[in-house]
Amino acid sequence: MKKAAVLVFICLMMAVIPAGCGKSEKVITKLEDAGEARIGVMTGTTGEQLARARFPNADIKSFDDVMDAVAALKSGQIEAVILAYSNAMNVAKHNPEMWYLPEPVEKEDMAVGVRKGNDELLAAVDKIIAELKGDGTLEDMKRRWFKEDLSPYEQVDLAVPTDGAILKIGVNAAREPFCFTDENGRITGYDGELARRIGIKLGRPVEFSDMKFLALIPALQSGKVDLAISMAPTEERKKSINFSQPVFASAQVMLVKKAPGAKANSGKMASLDDIDGKRVAVYTGTIHDAFVASHYPKAEIMRFDSTADMILALKNRKADVAFLDLTSAKVMLKSNPELGILTDEALTRPLGVGFNKNNPALRERFNNYLKTAGADGTYDEMYRRWFENDPEKAEMPEFKNPETGEEIVLGVAVGDLPYVAYMNGEYVGFDIEMLQRFARHEGLRLKIMTMEFSSLVAALASGKVDMIADGIAITEERQKQIDFSAPYMEFKTAVIALKQNIAAYDGKEAAGTGTSFLPRIAASFHNNIILENRYLLILDGLKTTAVISVLATAFGTMLGGLVCFMRMSRNKALQQPAKVYISILRGTPVLVLLMIIFYVVFASVNIDPIIVAVVAFGMNFAAYVSEMFRTGIEGVDKGQTEAGIAMGFTKAQTFLYIVLPQAVRQILPVYKGEFISLVKMTSVVGYIAVQDLTKASDIIRSRTFDAFFPLVMVAVLYFCISWLLALSLGYVERITDPKARRRQVL
Repeated sequence: MKKAAVLVFICLMMAVIPAGCGKSEKVITKLEDAGEARIGVMTGTTGEQLARARFPNADIKSFDDVMDAVAALKSGQIEAVILAYSNAMNVAKHNPEMWYLPEPVEKEDMAVGVRKGNDELLAAVDKIIAELKGDGTLEDMKRRWFKEDLSPYEQVDLAVPTDGAILKIGVNAAREPFCFTDENGRITGYDGELARRIGIKLGRPVEFSDMKFLALIPALQSGKVDLAISMAPTEERKKSINFSQPVFASAQVMLVKKAPGAKANSGKMASLDDIDGKRVAVYTGTIHDAFVASHYPKAEIMRFDSTADMILALKNRKADVAFLDLTSAKVMLKSNPELGILTDEALTRPLGVGFNKNNPALRERFNNYLKTAGADGTYDEMYRRWFENDPEKAEMPEFKNPETGEEIVLGVAVGDLPYVAYMNGEYVGFDIEMLQRFARHEGLRLKIMTMEFSSLVAALASGKVDMIADGIAITEERQKQIDFSAPYMEFKTAVIALKQNIAAYDGKEAAGTGTSFLPRIAASFHNNIILENRYLLILDGLKTTAVISVLATAFGTMLGGLVCFMRMSRNKALQQPAKVYISILRGTPVLVLLMIIFYVVFASVNIDPIIVAVVAFGMNFAAYVSEMFRTGIEGVDKGQTEAGIAMGFTKAQTFLYIVLPQAVRQILPVYKGEFISLVKMTSVVGYIAVQDLTKASDIIRSRTFDAFFPLVMVAVLYFCISWLLALSLGYVERITDPKARRRQVL
């Protein structure tokens, strides 16, 4: 018995010792760490080829099943797995101890494989994919199947034909969420739905054949199956089979275990989970605000009205991370090398063009155009120009508005490329080109109106604009107020931070440029003023600011005089309304007043926003100057009035020739200060689609990401305006001051 026990003990020790004496697990936080790691790959996939090419010194281990590789990673037999992004995302959300590196191993497209020689079927599949792209079906499928959270998949019921030639689909049903078997034993997932939609379009019943991924191409070649869904079209594979146009963009990523204690040891962020408790910058009015609030309750949310302000907050360490659209983030990172991407898959939502709920006809016309653009290749051409190529080098096609025809107003925020930007005196970007093409196709005259992003939905709901677009995500909250077109693209979110705060960039932080002060100023002047004729924006904004200031002052002065007359009247029917007016206007923030007048009072009136600004600022100005007038008039001794009447003047003449000149002399110093304050208050008119001096600087900053020069330049311009106004009113003070006139005579 003792011998048997000893023998069992020896056997156990022999089994345990090799495991304990094997290679220690490697901590992988970036791709460079995997140079000599044990890497798992799926047999026959592009990941297998990439692993051998990119990591020649690594120990590559092939697996036929994703979950076998994941089990090996869990047990420490391997240290990383290379998977398609969607597979890695699915594994990570079910295994919180794992994550995928933010830097992709390789980007790739997914397409449908077709047997060589079957050109008729290939052409039919290409046409179907174009239609599904055009009407937004593919984007909606990605939203429903490729989820980062554990919420249930959103399946749709599809009536697949039961009669006709069977369409045989080859799949590997161990690739959730691409393809898997549900609780009813039914092939489902993204590939399953796409295959059924193709079958419906072709009028053929669908039959699935589940096989190893490695067997898909031989099955196609031998005619065992007609199609293989979601396969990367590599040059090697193209020698054996044909591929449709791309269905969607994907990537091969590296799945690894989270480094134990990495956060505590380095203080650097390694995954999205690490932003909880950080200061998170978001764009006001975007979906990122609600997303961070609901998913990261310990985070401190900081809201900004421009991308440039968020970038400045990051660089000055006022914020720890910022949420941005992925493509916009890539454009921004080119001019800010000290920043990096923590993850580029934080949140995915479909994008749509917004329409007023009372105008379904315009929405339907746009949806029909979207289908046409997807089918004839126009959409793909625009996508390549603004997303696949460098958007800053894209050449915007020339569009001319027809002289006649219905006018439609498009509201935009001029966030940044690739959606909407302002370059060389014109609006450019994917959204602008798409809607310009739509307007031309429908014979419409397109007018573009700029405003703050947070004001877009309100402007559309109130009828101030007919459409809104600027990379706007479709959300349930927004759909309560406005309607959306069919999705035209997928919105992917990048979370960015200083590279020195991201674990994946250890040792790769950007070095300082070391440029001296004067060359930096010269470069800033060129980038912010000369390049792309940006000085024209400043001139237009300056003119708008001057017009609003002068007209609002004139209107406010006259209205203030009327309110002062009512306030000083002995008739309570006049006096009380004046008191109420003054109390309400002085107690209401001017921005709130501005938006109430634009979006509520004139909601159903097609009125120029500049006129609204003049009215709002004039009303606010009147409330203050009316009290100045009253104080100045009451400051004149009553004996002056009595003396004038005794001299034979009427009350009106006494006021005009005796009281008013003395009152003006007392009022002017305070009036001058209020006038200058009004000029500075006009900086908020961007909220109602007026492109003033401040809005012009915001547009410039959205292109250059230079916070210092545009802000200082605008501050200097406002100072110059205020200084000139002070000089002008100072001159008026002198000519109304008898003592000054006497000194001039002497």
